[in-house]
Amino acid sequence: MRYWFHFATILALVLCGPSAIAAPGAALEWSDLPDPSAQVFEDPYRDLSPEQFDDVLFVVRLRGRLQQDMGSVEERLKWQELLIETEGALEGDGIDVDWLLEQRHVVAQRRERAGTAGNPEFDNQTVTLAGFAIPAPPDADGRSIAYLVPQRGMCSHLPPPPPNQMIRVRLNGDWAPSYYHEPVRLTGKLVVDPSEQSMMVVDGFMPMRATFRLDTESVETLEVQTDGLEWTQSPADRIRAAGDRKTGGAGQP
Repeated sequence: MRYWFHFATILALVLCGPSAIAAPGAALEWSDLPDPSAQVFEDPYRDLSPEQFDDVLFVVRLRGRLQQDMGSVEERLKWQELLIETEGALEGDGIDVDWLLEQRHVVAQRRERAGTAGNPEFDNQTVTLAGFAIPAPPDADGRSIAYLVPQRGMCSHLPPPPPNQMIRVRLNGDWAPSYYHEPVRLTGKLVVDPSEQSMMVVDGFMPMRATFRLDTESVETLEVQTDGLEWTQSPADRIRAAGDRKTGGAGQP
């Protein structure tokens, strides 16, 4: 009887094990990293058409001019007419400008959380993730550091990704990136550990905000398209390449 009890217990764990925990070394996609609960929220600005959004900005500018007592009498009368006309057009579309402007701080906080909150499912889990490594100054304890980003050029020729799409990597000493945006596949323990560091990248100092830390166990360098990374040339790369052709390669890397 005891044998069958233990057998049934083990079978239940195998068949019904916790689905919320990644298997050790599970391969992740970058889309897995944000906290799903922070991605769905009410954002009234998102529902505006480009023309409506432009009208809201126009209302803000006109109100600012009138409140600051700018311009001549004729100009102020014209601005007042434009303000009434624009607010009327927005009201006709069912848009309450005053309420919308009151929501801007709330929406900004929701967007900030959507870009910074890390998925707790993978906190303290051993995972594998491919990306582009950026060398960074060592930690205070001397351990080598790099940052992993999902797209080549981020933090240099391209803007940095949201914090929950950047990983601060503590390397195990066996490897360090030899150039910016070196393609790698890393395996190690992933931890939700927000950090911020300003450091020199290619085009100047860049604030590196990372939601996650990864303590590496193994590193695999990648060289070909079949390794699963996005190798399409970015617009910034194309512009730089065109500039190099015109100058004979004299431009700065």
